[in-house]
Amino acid sequence: MKPGRNEVSRKDHWERVHSTGPPEKLGWYVPHLKTSLSWIKGLGLAVEASIIDVGGGASTLIDDLLDAGYRSITVLDISENALSSAQARLGKKAELVTWLKGDITSVDLPTHYYELWHDRAVFHFLTVLEQRRKYRDNLQRALKPGGHLIMGTFAPEAPPKCSGLPVQRYSPEELQNALGGEFELKRHHKKLHITPGGVEQMYLYCHFRRTA
Repeated sequence: MKPGRNEVSRKDHWERVHSTGPPEKLGWYVPHLKTSLSWIKGLGLAVEASIIDVGGGASTLIDDLLDAGYRSITVLDISENALSSAQARLGKKAELVTWLKGDITSVDLPTHYYELWHDRAVFHFLTVLEQRRKYRDNLQRALKPGGHLIMGTFAPEAPPKCSGLPVQRYSPEELQNALGGEFELKRHHKKLHITPGGVEQMYLYCHFRRTA
């Protein structure tokens, strides 16, 4: 499928962002995604459970999941620079991971394959309804019935932009409505993130269970 103009512009933007410096200087960087990791470990998934980290290219969550023993992990990112950075950081361990380069609104994912879908700071960049619909279609296609969704987005009190782009901010109820009735909200939590540049960003973390 030939990428559309919006997809190309998003890809170009994130390639530029990930080429400006090391990941630890980027606005969303934290050494460890403690909330996500704690919730994932609390699910009691088998080590061979299929996990996808959407937009996880430069994140250290992949390192922590590997250290925790998980062995069926996919990392998807729109930026080749982000994926290359993570692969270089992991070294030989990178061979244990499936790496996918693509836009979550158009990438072709396997049907009912993943037991856990993790997304910190991708969905909130989709400010157009059609983009969110395509994301949701891919989520429904790829996540197993009964599977888990852990998502981190900007909360209502967060800034209206991140990394030079506008974001869609969410309350738990608004995120539930955006995802649809097939996803049951199990828990939510707010966590203040302070960027390397000192900007305060309030994140909303939600754990959903797919019911259908």
